[in-house]
Amino acid sequence: MRTVTYGAACSLDGYIAGSGGAIDWLHFSRDVEDIMAEYWTTVDAILMGRKTWEFAAAQGMGGESDPGSPSASNEATGIPPVATYILSRTLKESPPGVELVSADAAGFVKQLKEQPGKGICLMGGGELAGSLFEAGLIDEVSLNVHPVLLGSGVPFFRPQPRRTGLELEESRVLDGGCVLMNYRVRH
Repeated sequence: MRTVTYGAACSLDGYIAGSGGAIDWLHFSRDVEDIMAEYWTTVDAILMGRKTWEFAAAQGMGGESDPGSPSASNEATGIPPVATYILSRTLKESPPGVELVSADAAGFVKQLKEQPGKGICLMGGGELAGSLFEAGLIDEVSLNVHPVLLGSGVPFFRPQPRRTGLELEESRVLDGGCVLMNYRVRH
């Protein structure tokens, strides 16, 4: 069965974006580039909620390339061509190069996990992640914690109805004082 990984860069106080969506606090380094390049070889699908999609599209990280084309890639982000799914009940039209899923998110992800393929990346989206945690569909959590306290913004984790146990798989210090932590979810 395929693995769903929920991951992002976040502040020490747990925000993936500051007030108004600010990301000027993110520290990019060669070791992060290397980690991400390796990670993208292990996945062939990205899941996003509507808000994450709109933010990514505004940053020029949309999925306009044809994921079925072997030569397509997103040069701006280093993300190779992958199937991109926006899970939203409010969007009415599918943006170019992505598939809109307006039905039950948990049911869709469960079916996607059962199909052959590589890993599945759940990008951003604390609300979507909350519903997938509740359904027991997230297998890994990956955090790149930045040494900054934002005080407010978009939280990485939303309040959960139940406790979720995690097992540390990896922890290491990155350039700029960031800490990478990878956890496996205890099901």
